[in-house]
Amino acid sequence: MDFALTENQRRIREKARAFALREIAPVSRASDLEETYPRQVWQKACEEGLVGIFIPREYGGQGLGFLELALVSEELSRIDMGIGLSILAATFGSENILFFGREEQKKRYLPLLTSGQAVSAGAYTEPDAGSDVAGIQTSAVREGNEYTVNGSKMFITHGKVCRWMVVLCVTHPEEKKRHRRQSMILVESDRKGVEANPLKGKMGIRASETTEISFSDVHVPCENVIGEEQNGFYQLMHFFDITRTMVAAQGVGLAQGALGEALHYLDDKTAGGKPLREDQRIQFQLAEMATMVELARTITYRAAWQVDQGVPDPALNAMAKYYSAETAVKVSGIALNLCAQWGPEAFYDEFALQKLYRDAKILEIYEGTKEVEKITIARRLR
Repeated sequence: MDFALTENQRRIREKARAFALREIAPVSRASDLEETYPRQVWQKACEEGLVGIFIPREYGGQGLGFLELALVSEELSRIDMGIGLSILAATFGSENILFFGREEQKKRYLPLLTSGQAVSAGAYTEPDAGSDVAGIQTSAVREGNEYTVNGSKMFITHGKVCRWMVVLCVTHPEEKKRHRRQSMILVESDRKGVEANPLKGKMGIRASETTEISFSDVHVPCENVIGEEQNGFYQLMHFFDITRTMVAAQGVGLAQGALGEALHYLDDKTAGGKPLREDQRIQFQLAEMATMVELARTITYRAAWQVDQGVPDPALNAMAKYYSAETAVKVSGIALNLCAQWGPEAFYDEFALQKLYRDAKILEIYEGTKEVEKITIARRLR
């Protein structure tokens, strides 16, 4: 069993780390305080080949895997998870085009994402349908060669800046099986009847744009259906099974960032004439944090590696996402408490740890709450 990264994978990780330090770190605090979408950073990430690295070369990507995506996700999130998400989620929703789309859809849309010409969004969550995906109400009624879409979506990443969004719609409400009523439909954001309203005041990942979207008699050609009709729910479950490895890597990166901040802070502190790092009580906490981070990293890498081997394990992916999210929350919390004992500045906005702590919580909520992850795991136990 070889746990070593390849030379190319190490190179990608180093490239992402250097990019995060050079391009993200200088604008991190301002983007968080002002809740501004860092368009210029996304553009530079596209130029450096960090967007959509899993997209095959024939569609403009690098043809790499989800392990490489996890490495990039980890390094960007180590500095700023909100800006990192703005880069990583520039392809959000369009993974469904890659997984299930027709060849002409792949050639038409995917190259625009990697070249920096477009951002996409996945419009799944609704005001009254979060974890219960099959309970969505947004409808798409077929009339001849087009669908008319009506409804609303909530907490959509990139809903305002995207060129198109992949929308989960009810196309067959009469179907007895509730998981066979939905279809995936690509809706361009400039179509008449599409309205996106930014949501402000988030606790964390404030540099990532989040919106509420409404559809009012939006006419979309039938050729915009992705995959087969009535398969939307199952396509979305596959999408989450795969992309959870990227989110798990966000947790790893944030936790590593929090540990690093704590180490850096404690290096400059003394008590009774001795460095705090020599205090066993502090060493115990640091050791526990480091162990949690390494365990989260190992399970995340394994889950992403299995995706690339063509044998994704939904339970393992859920474990990686659940444990990494919990690790990010715990490690950032311990780090903040540890540093706050020696200086109240830890609670102010210029101190990176308080931001990491705020950012961490969303990991236990989006892409499947931790409760949903546990259900996914438990149902597959044998």
